Amino acid sequence: MNRDPRGSPASLAGRLVLATLGFCAAFTLLTVAVRTASAWRDQRNTIAAELSQTEQVLRRTLSRAIWEMDRESLEAHLASAAKVASVGRVTLEIRRPGRQPEQLLVRSEAWQPSTLVPTLDRELVYEPYAGAREVVGRIGLDGDERVMWARLRGEVGSIVLTQVLQSLLLATLVMWLFNRSVTVHVRHVAQHLAQLSPENLSTRLELVRPATHHDELSLLARGVNQLQRSLSDYLARQREDERELAAHRDRLAELVQQRTEALQAANAQLEAQSRCDPLTGLPNRRHFDEVKEAEFRRTQRSGQPLSLLLCDVDHFKHYNDSYGHAGGDDCLRRVGQVLQTCFSRAGELPARIGGEEFAVLLPGTDAEGAMAAAERLRQAVTAVAIVHEASNVAAHLTLSIGVAQFDPSTMDRFDTLFQQADQALYLAKRRGRNQVAR
Repeated sequence: MNRDPRGSPASLAGRLVLATLGFCAAFTLLTVAVRTASAWRDQRNTIAAELSQTEQVLRRTLSRAIWEMDRESLEAHLASAAKVASVGRVTLEIRRPGRQPEQLLVRSEAWQPSTLVPTLDRELVYEPYAGAREVVGRIGLDGDERVMWARLRGEVGSIVLTQVLQSLLLATLVMWLFNRSVTVHVRHVAQHLAQLSPENLSTRLELVRPATHHDELSLLARGVNQLQRSLSDYLARQREDERELAAHRDRLAELVQQRTEALQAANAQLEAQSRCDPLTGLPNRRHFDEVKEAEFRRTQRSGQPLSLLLCDVDHFKHYNDSYGHAGGDDCLRRVGQVLQTCFSRAGELPARIGGEEFAVLLPGTDAEGAMAAAERLRQAVTAVAIVHEASNVAAHLTLSIGVAQFDPSTMDRFDTLFQQADQALYLAKRRGRNQVAR
């Protein structure tokens, strides 16, 4: 490699620079030590706040999932919590009456216990209805020491960089010791850089001084000119890339919006279909089973009455044989409309539970009220006057209805209430159908 005939660049003020850098280094070390200690405390507080925020987000969903015994939802929420960067381990204790507490544990890979990071432990409380509070478990969150160290390293690096820059700015205060020629050229360089913009990057930096001078300022001038050339090329490429990126981004945003709307609509439709009988529009057996257990538990706790109606279309098989399946479907739809009209108050749940069988759940209604409601339903079906020539009960379609009320002294399961209503329905049929029996 050919050596520069002018020799190596001469030092402008070696001794002064060394003294200044020594002072700056000592000042930087002291400042970094103080700010690092403060950053340590801040990181602990930040992780503690993130753990608390995660617990607040999970509290209601976990409590509900435990109450509803939704194991799949529990595991999904715990896995989601474990993906939070600051969470190293999630411990969930499930409490159910009459059972030993069950623990679920999810932790991130390579996580290790540490006393250096904060932890959080909270009770999970579920409110099945206003005024009721049930402790269903506890959740424990442990911070991840690795995350804290990683953040601290990044923050310490930022502190060091900031302090170095501040120290270098402080060092410029001694530049007044430099001679006039150096100060003039440094100002010229600074003015040139201050006036730079993407439009004038082709303007070269020229120092007004004898060509025989070859020192740090000469290197600086060459470096600035090289930087301007590189920056000009980079900006040209960047503008082209930005135009292409903007076009792709707009198209991607449109596609994502379309797919999201389609998915949301499909999910809403599937959710509605899974709980609704497609023929009558009434809640189906699945929906009925979900609501009946919740209402049964609420009745056990509150002591409020709960009644059940079981309804069966009299001689529906003969109706199908006489009028065909299409006629039978139309008959069931009309009966479903009558049920929806008769039981439209909040809390009342009419449902089709199979074939020509219907059920009506009446929270807050005793046996007398249920009998009256059943009689209104029977009369309403009669009033519709659906012709049924194959019936030996009447010339029109009729219902047999069984009524049962929850008795806390003899019933500890909803199935017992259902069996009693079924027996009452059987009694109504034995008495000749088109009747209400209890």
